[in-house]
Amino acid sequence: MSISAYPQQRRTGPARILPLLGWLPGYRRQTLRHDLVAGLTVAVMLVPQSMAYAALAGMPPVTGLYAAIVPLVVYALLGTSGSLAVGPVAITALMTSAALAPLAGGDPARYAALAGLLALFVGVIQALMGVLRLGVLVNFMSHSVLTGFTSAAAIVIAASQIKDLFGLRAERAETFPEIARSVWHAAATAHGLTILVSAVSVAGLLALRRCTPKLPGPLLVVAGITVTSAFLGFGNHGVSILTEVPGGLPTPALPTLSISDLTALAPAATAIALVSYMEGIAVAKALAAKSRQRVNPNTELVAVGTANVSAGLFQAFPVAGGFSRSAVNFTAGARTPIATLITATVVALTALALTPAFYHLPKAVLAGIVVVAVVGLIDRRAAVAAWRARRSDGLTVALTFTVTLLFGVEPGLAAGVAFSLGVFLWRSARPHIAELGQVPGTDTYRNLARYTGLVTDPTVAIVRVDGPLYFANAQQLEDRLIALAQTREGLHAIVIDAGAISDTDADGAHTLTELHHRLTDQNIALHLATVRGPVRDLLDRAGAWQPMRDAGRIHRDVTSAVTAEANDHPPSERQLASNEVL
Repeated sequence: MSISAYPQQRRTGPARILPLLGWLPGYRRQTLRHDLVAGLTVAVMLVPQSMAYAALAGMPPVTGLYAAIVPLVVYALLGTSGSLAVGPVAITALMTSAALAPLAGGDPARYAALAGLLALFVGVIQALMGVLRLGVLVNFMSHSVLTGFTSAAAIVIAASQIKDLFGLRAERAETFPEIARSVWHAAATAHGLTILVSAVSVAGLLALRRCTPKLPGPLLVVAGITVTSAFLGFGNHGVSILTEVPGGLPTPALPTLSISDLTALAPAATAIALVSYMEGIAVAKALAAKSRQRVNPNTELVAVGTANVSAGLFQAFPVAGGFSRSAVNFTAGARTPIATLITATVVALTALALTPAFYHLPKAVLAGIVVVAVVGLIDRRAAVAAWRARRSDGLTVALTFTVTLLFGVEPGLAAGVAFSLGVFLWRSARPHIAELGQVPGTDTYRNLARYTGLVTDPTVAIVRVDGPLYFANAQQLEDRLIALAQTREGLHAIVIDAGAISDTDADGAHTLTELHHRLTDQNIALHLATVRGPVRDLLDRAGAWQPMRDAGRIHRDVTSAVTAEANDHPPSERQLASNEVL
């Protein structure tokens, strides 16, 4: 099917309330065939993965299946992406475990109740953000923060699986130093047959991924080793197996609510809501660009948020859009969320009828699935690219990575976001200010520091401010221009090319007024050129526009400002740089 044959979602009438209806008018038999293949393909990948991620989250494996049924149906009804595969993912599972372990006190029933409450909390936050159109908040979590966080989280996730991979009788731990200490103290309890099962599992997963990527590697490994385990009696030889996995579908129940629990979960719920949405929307947009379908970020927030609410009501844990499953969904041919409904149906049938088949499945196999899945999250290339692009971006990656690794996911995210916001404020308080010269024979002006051969007039300084002019940087502009006026002999005028000033505030307007008066007292005229409409409106409301306009200091472009100044003062002889224009 060509790109042009991808169905487009209509967003009018009933489809505004139930977005799935927007896909149906253009739905064809051929589209159903593609969705059917994709839905089945993702399902055979999701069944073992969901149980593995449930174990990572500290939940019973069957809750992973629960997280892959009702939440998928809800997202299919409300989502705008035809390819995004929602369900349990490694990062949110780790964040869930890190949030709940300190609060549950080793009580499995309380742990499960807190998991449902956390999913409900995450969903409410996301849905409210979508309704209030606050999806822009995720922009405060930069790509550098996400790179450092996911890379460190992947290492923590992989390290946390050593316990099951080696059959260790180790205490549960959340941070990398704690995990390392726990593993070291329990090293003597390693179990040889469990290590062999782990090695075969990981080797099989890697070999199938490399040699036959179209085959469902996790399902084949699970099936093969489960049959072997049942035949050889691994459970009787010290290998930890799942034993009885409850069957049936989850029943809805409202998690126990308490103010103290909500307060304790608030930081984790906020972090999971932002991280999971950021990961999901990035994947959805990337796939939508390939299929030329449209994704609505705020509607996606509502859809994923409602899916998480349903996860909380149906005995599961927080879900998100996963990169690997979404890529498989797209590659397998998914055209609409009908593929997700098919996936949910297969998982539901598995929960109803096939859970006894997992009785002899070694936990080491689930640990191997997790490790193989998260290795790809360690993004060294992105970290190197961030460092090469700008040192502060590289430091953001390094700081987020280090704090996440040593102190946990929430401190890591908080440190990364705080540092990146600090860097942003530091940069915005120091906007790039360039002095310009004229390209000979044109009305074009370029940065004197980057181009040679430009025409300059010693009596007129042309300055461009690249960025908004507001309270944090207005004083710097004033200091820069006053210093220019005091150090340059024979200066009659300063022209501010305001074309790159995208916004201003009362402080910016006050600074321009003060500059106008201070420079006038020094017999130097201040001109404004190429002022944007919104900036002009604010300057007018602040009382800074009219005095300069009445003085003839406002111009449509730099050339007009230079010409006006030349008419006021006979031009001195212009100087042309001796080397050629680059």
